Amino acid sequence: MASRQLQFIDPGIRLHAGASCLSRLGKELDRIGCARAVILCGRTMSQGPLIETLRDTLGNRLAGIFSEVRAHSPVPSVVAAATLLKQANADAVIALGGGSAVVTARAANIVFCEQQPPEALATRVGPDGKMISPRLDAPKLPVFAIPTTPSTAFVKAGSAVHNPETDQRLALFDPKTRSQALFIDPDMMMSAPQGLAVGSALDALSLAIEGVLSHRGNPLADAQLLHGIHMLVETLSRLPSEDGPDLRVELMLAAVLSGRGSDHTGAGIATVLGHALGAAFQVDNGMVKSTLMPQALRFNEAEGASGIAKLARALGVASGGAGGVIDALSTLYASLGIPSRLQDLGIPEAGLSEAAERGMDDWFLGGNPRPVTKPDELLSVLKAAW
Repeated sequence: MASRQLQFIDPGIRLHAGASCLSRLGKELDRIGCARAVILCGRTMSQGPLIETLRDTLGNRLAGIFSEVRAHSPVPSVVAAATLLKQANADAVIALGGGSAVVTARAANIVFCEQQPPEALATRVGPDGKMISPRLDAPKLPVFAIPTTPSTAFVKAGSAVHNPETDQRLALFDPKTRSQALFIDPDMMMSAPQGLAVGSALDALSLAIEGVLSHRGNPLADAQLLHGIHMLVETLSRLPSEDGPDLRVELMLAAVLSGRGSDHTGAGIATVLGHALGAAFQVDNGMVKSTLMPQALRFNEAEGASGIAKLARALGVASGGAGGVIDALSTLYASLGIPSRLQDLGIPEAGLSEAAERGMDDWFLGGNPRPVTKPDELLSVLKAAW
């Protein structure tokens, strides 16, 4: 029997969590010589006592605030943020908010430093059908992240933005835009409505599930993903009745595990189709992916059998088949009020074919255990979930 061939290159992380963690932000900026930081956040987050706390923490290191972050990181918002970085002569970017905040921060950083529009910098499909990511060689500003929702985006290097004019998802990838440091502050985590926290955590759970199923998996990634799944399921089941700072921090730590583990595995069709539907119909990604997950598991049951067996053990399911895993997840989803059909999320049946076509260009499709070669295969999953 041939020995296992394995390459596992894990980027470093500087993570601070707890009530006093933001007091270390200044030291982290000073550590790499940053004196002109710009905060990127949404309009709501730009007002109130929490932003004032951050102002006080940064002092004269604060060079500006961009408060026009939008859900799904639309290109106009990204370009406007890049313009502010230039105007402020920024030497650091602070992402404050949910996943869209850090994605916008990374993408604006890339656009500012590369001095090109997102369309010229995005991953594309080559003539041979393989994904091609342009080399983004320009030095980037260091990014610091302060999450308010438990999103895997805070530990990623990819930045998917939405072009509202063409309804395209543009994926920009640059390892230099990974967060230099992550600050998990309980008050910041509690600032998000519970529904946003649930949607973000479900997105992290979907990514971890598909990471375990992926044919690119390995034991080191599994260790992060399976423990992340255990933490997410256990904490989400308590959230409706026991919501509080400790649970929100726990969800974020679980999202870190999910995000870092899935860096090595990629994901699958629930993630791909969630991307295609979420931005197009302005629906929460975590909700869409959870609604799709039962059909994704059925689609992958044969080729993903070993991963499904791992999921069954992580979820405490006696049966190793997809049915038991689906039942366990469906029980969790129902307790959180997640619809079981795409139509209940307001997604029209007429939009399914276009979503299937768009999904064929998503990088994450390559990690799916069952090969997908044509849009009709994705469409069958969408129709079954509709």
